[in-house]
Amino acid sequence: MPDPLLALEDVSAGYQGNQVLKGLSLAVPEGALVTIIGPNGHGKSTLLRCVSGLVRTTRGTIRLRDTPLHRLKPNEIVAAGVVHIPQGDMLFPDMTVRDNLLMGAYLPAAFANGRQRLEEIFVLLPVLAERRRQIASTLSGGERRMLAIGRGLMSVGRILLIDEPSLGLAPIAIDQIYAAIAGLKRSGRTILLVEENATRVLDLADMVYLLDNGQMVWQGAPRDLASRQELLATYLGG
Repeated sequence: MPDPLLALEDVSAGYQGNQVLKGLSLAVPEGALVTIIGPNGHGKSTLLRCVSGLVRTTRGTIRLRDTPLHRLKPNEIVAAGVVHIPQGDMLFPDMTVRDNLLMGAYLPAAFANGRQRLEEIFVLLPVLAERRRQIASTLSGGERRMLAIGRGLMSVGRILLIDEPSLGLAPIAIDQIYAAIAGLKRSGRTILLVEENATRVLDLADMVYLLDNGQMVWQGAPRDLASRQELLATYLGG
């Protein structure tokens, strides 16, 4: 089996002396969609922040192929090819959809092909093409989330980290978001996705990790998790 694109080994991290992650490991193969699920407040978002350098590890290694991300600054991690789309949208509310997207192409390599990438995103996320001249603050919640994903795709990324894409959205908007994520997977994107709602990802993910209290308590194929009702009931309430 080839080496994974992203690998975390024995990673620990936290905030102000409070340990959140406790020696966890995971691997993301290139071209795969790997999902981290688990109860709210147990370290899923912190894990993504460690990968993107927003939270420093206290132990362990994080590598993107041969690049040791745990030794780099956040801007260097972005330049290495990590795109982090956090919870919410964090858009520029008074700018148009098009200008918000172009803000994602601030790296020189991305800026050089910005217009081409813009058109590629309009094909991938056609609702953004329809709204390209619309002010971001006037979009629906689902459209804002898609815009945040599109802005991340404007960067020259090798892996996409998506944190809780369904958080706070109506069911119809969640369906739209996951249709877009399925399109990203079909296009060959490598995705590490955090989600609390397991039912949204079991038909989409290649591998699932279950995180509880900062530790990996289970990992395997989605079909195996679907048959483990005791795990779903204990950790996810269903």
